[in-house]
Amino acid sequence: MFSNLADKLQNTLKQLRGKGKLNEKDVDVAMRQIKLALLEADVNFKVVKDFVAAIRERAVGQEVMNSLTPGQQVVKIVNEEMTRLMGEKQSGLNFSGKGPTVIMIVGLQGSGKTTTVVKLAAHLRRGGKNPLLVAADIYRPGAVKQLQLLSESVGEKIYSNEEADPVDICLEGLKLAESESHDPVILDTAGRLHIDEDMMSEITVIKNAVKPQEVLLVVDAMTGQDAVNAASAFNEAVGLSGIVLTKLDGDTRGGAALSVRAVTGCPVKFVGIGEKMEALEPFYPDRMASRILGMGDVLSLIEKAEASVDQNKAREMEQKLRKQQFTLDDFKDQLGQLRSMGSLDEILNMIPGGGNIPKEVRQMSLNEANFKQVEAIIESMTKKEKQDPSVLNSSRRRRIAMGSGTTVQDVNRLLNQFEQMQKMFKKMGSIDKKGAMKKFKKGKKGFPL
Repeated sequence: MFSNLADKLQNTLKQLRGKGKLNEKDVDVAMRQIKLALLEADVNFKVVKDFVAAIRERAVGQEVMNSLTPGQQVVKIVNEEMTRLMGEKQSGLNFSGKGPTVIMIVGLQGSGKTTTVVKLAAHLRRGGKNPLLVAADIYRPGAVKQLQLLSESVGEKIYSNEEADPVDICLEGLKLAESESHDPVILDTAGRLHIDEDMMSEITVIKNAVKPQEVLLVVDAMTGQDAVNAASAFNEAVGLSGIVLTKLDGDTRGGAALSVRAVTGCPVKFVGIGEKMEALEPFYPDRMASRILGMGDVLSLIEKAEASVDQNKAREMEQKLRKQQFTLDDFKDQLGQLRSMGSLDEILNMIPGGGNIPKEVRQMSLNEANFKQVEAIIESMTKKEKQDPSVLNSSRRRRIAMGSGTTVQDVNRLLNQFEQMQKMFKKMGSIDKKGAMKKFKKGKKGFPL
């Protein structure tokens, strides 16, 4: 996400970091480059103007100009201002203290609204909630059916009644939730191809009838400035409590994510980062700013790992690594767990300095096809070959390639990757032992070793 914007901002800030001292001219050149990068990313021009002015005012102050690392200070300022621009801190959902929480989802057709309803339900289910989905879009052909199919795929309950009025459907859904102890109730309201008076009128009537704790607008991040315009129109007409940006993993310029909070005053609460039902994340402005500026996002990486990695397997793997007993079966298991965390490029973006890793490596992805190929190659080996790949001569490699439906080159590539990983773990084990020895010596001064 934001790859072009991130590259340009990181290159500009890298030039500043490389200077021993900064003057106003250096800052002006950098601000001009930042301004162009943001405008190309389709960030609202008024937002860009205010953003750049705020950075320049702080960057030319005595604290920066006279510091030992002025370039680093400017990077810190850009990070702080970008975080402030996107909302400073994560804005969570407002839950009702009494009775089921009502979350009303609104948006235009094609923004991913219905899919987001189910993703949100799955996200809340993982957090211990018991949601009920209400199909209140009776106008778009197939809307109710789509919601039913998606709900079934993740095991969520849905209420629908295509013969009733949307307002009655929402009220009936709320009654069902109260009687069956569902909380929250998520309303999938009707969308249109464009904003019109009838749409806004219906949403207003539903809002007044059910009194939701949240009115979330789903907007497509790939539409850039149009997403911000849609958010402004919905906010003026019905009043929004938050925004969900979808398709943030696509070929998006990122302008909507950087503009929408400043223009509408509504916080971005969630972002959609893929097609899978678990691909919805709470939006953290500080983490997103760090990711865009190449500083990584270690907290999100840890959360992903905790959600995806089997803790018992992780402990077993740690013991194997310490004893340097890492086999091809272990390699396959590790790739499977890594795949469940997302693409390699996405993971690297969360690691500080990950932007410096070569593009060829960053573009690798652990997709289903790649993983199936690795799995097929390893499964075509004998137990002895998996434990000791050094026995794999050319005839064995040809046999494995034929058995897995791959080529000898594919087998060689996998074995090279495995060898590189073994070397890396060997180094890590060596460093760990040296570090432990140093600590021991420090704690037992004078003790004969």
